[in-house]
Amino acid sequence: MRPRGTATSWNFLRTDPRQQEKRAAEPLFLMWMIQGGVSENMSVGRKFAKYVSQNVLGMIGISLYILADTFFISKAVGADGITALNLVLPIYNLIFAVGAMLGVGSAIRYAVAKGRGDGEADDYFSNALLWGTVFGILFMIPGGLLPGKIVALLGGDARIAAVGAPYTRIFMMFSPCFIWNSVCNAFVRNDGAPGTAMAATLFSSLFNIVMDYVLMFPLGLGMEGAAFATACSPVVGVLICGTHLCSKTCGVRFRPQKLSAKRLASSCQVGVAAFVGEISSGVITVAFNMIILRLAGNIGVAAYGVVANTSLVAVSMFNGVAQGSQPLLSEFYGNGAHDKVGKVIRLGIATSVVLAVLIVTGVFFGADYIAAVFNSEGDAQLARYAGIGLRLYFTGFLFAGVNIVGTGILSATESARWAFVTSILRGFVAILIAAFTLSALFGMNGVWLAFPAAEAVTLAVTVAALGSSRKNSGRQWESKLL
Repeated sequence: MRPRGTATSWNFLRTDPRQQEKRAAEPLFLMWMIQGGVSENMSVGRKFAKYVSQNVLGMIGISLYILADTFFISKAVGADGITALNLVLPIYNLIFAVGAMLGVGSAIRYAVAKGRGDGEADDYFSNALLWGTVFGILFMIPGGLLPGKIVALLGGDARIAAVGAPYTRIFMMFSPCFIWNSVCNAFVRNDGAPGTAMAATLFSSLFNIVMDYVLMFPLGLGMEGAAFATACSPVVGVLICGTHLCSKTCGVRFRPQKLSAKRLASSCQVGVAAFVGEISSGVITVAFNMIILRLAGNIGVAAYGVVANTSLVAVSMFNGVAQGSQPLLSEFYGNGAHDKVGKVIRLGIATSVVLAVLIVTGVFFGADYIAAVFNSEGDAQLARYAGIGLRLYFTGFLFAGVNIVGTGILSATESARWAFVTSILRGFVAILIAAFTLSALFGMNGVWLAFPAAEAVTLAVTVAALGSSRKNSGRQWESKLL
């Protein structure tokens, strides 16, 4: 995701001998993803297709962290394991959200600064890594000392806390690695290497899946094995990103420096949409867990675990569209090419609509099969809750896709205020009001319908925000959008 400035300075878009030299040094397993770099003469549509397709695949890879854990835990531990995983999932969401905010926010500031010829643009990368270390340590301390109490605080009874405590301790001790992975991945994309970024996420996810099986079944480590597999996977991602960051053609440089609260605040200002996009899953999970425990007990929470973890794949696709569009939007916006900004916006929203229709249709007809995959004990009540929940909950993606991509557009074009408003609305305010209100009126069906209701309300605000941003800027980048 990396815009580099004026037309005369966009060396990262050119295919030249230095790039061929770099590719020759790349590990063979990455070459098929990295070859075919982005050409300066490539059309906007082709650039969009390249960046978005690779980011969607990469984000799907990230979502497989949790799906792999859910599947293997359901086989090895059963419903109690899924319940424990779903209760601590918000902590994972929070760690990943911090990494996304630092990575995406700093990358946006870096991209725009490079486009405007700011010599201090590289400082955003160094500052993001340093602050990522600080935040990672803040997660490590409670995770190492109080894992059982964290599970209990999130709603687990004594039995569930005992199952979930080892998993929580292990993955929280690797918090810095998750954050570093997000930061490195964002800057690799912005340095004109979306293929390497995609490879990092896909191969780290493949590592997670393989090690889940090895550690949980042949070695019999249970929940601890699942935690180790998930915790080590971002290390793989960082190492793969390092093949680009340490190459001769890399335009991003780490420069030792003091922590800068000013740069942190500036990055977080535009990265808040990425933060809310990730943390909203955690907030929704916490609220729904508390409501469902009251309505349906542990089996209800396990069913929601199936719904929520499956929905991560859909969310990852839309996040991939948003993050794949970001480097192009920031590139064209920083360079004053507002006609190209408008085209990327139209392509992004059209892609999100098509994906939403395909996802909702597929889940509607395949809900019972999806539920059965995670129901190794054949629990009829779990199957019924999950089947209904998948069909009702996923209708919300008809609206959520446009909201996620639209918020990403606002962030990438430095409309930070509107990005914050739409992110907070969909991630906290609307979903919480809908969850408590509709569950009181319609029970479990109301829980499932809260997500679609909140996203429908947010869609109206997102469309208004895009229009207001265009008018306030006095530019025509969105003139053909509505």
